[in-house]
Amino acid sequence: MTCFERRDLGLLLLRLGTGGVLAAHGAQKLLGWFGGGGIEGTGAFMESVGYAPGRTSAMAAGLAETGGGALLALGLATPAAGAAAAGAMAGAAAVHAPNGFFAQGGGYEYAASLGLTAIGLAVTGPGRISLDHALGHAVNRGWMVPAAIGAAAAATAVVVGARTKRVRRAAEGEQEPLFP
Repeated sequence: MTCFERRDLGLLLLRLGTGGVLAAHGAQKLLGWFGGGGIEGTGAFMESVGYAPGRTSAMAAGLAETGGGALLALGLATPAAGAAAAGAMAGAAAVHAPNGFFAQGGGYEYAASLGLTAIGLAVTGPGRISLDHALGHAVNRGWMVPAAIGAAAAATAVVVGARTKRVRRAAEGEQEPLFP
């Protein structure tokens, strides 16, 4: 390869694959595309698994997945895009964790894989075949990586922590059951 290194091509493929999957997954939540529930259906599901309010949770998850995925695919604002997508996947993994690791049993394998790839791209950067590179890395500075990951981790900890409390209270019979 003359213009680009193998690493740049590899990062492009990781970004396109991961970002495309995340964006499609988010479009299911936001728009009901690809057999998804849209905001209303996803909101009802979010409520049923302890994320409240459901509609707001559906909007936040859908935007993080669609926006983060699209930006990752483009290689634009890579630290923020990867951190947002990883945060959404951490929230999904929390729902699936009681089912174990493997996806075939309803586990968190899929969410973990997408989240780890997204955060890996946030840390590594998009490579030279990206909008970040074309724009002189204006929204992909070194300091943005820990800032974006820290902000996403804090927000995720608050949201997943609140869900965990709701699920625990429901299991102890202190509120309406989450799973009617």
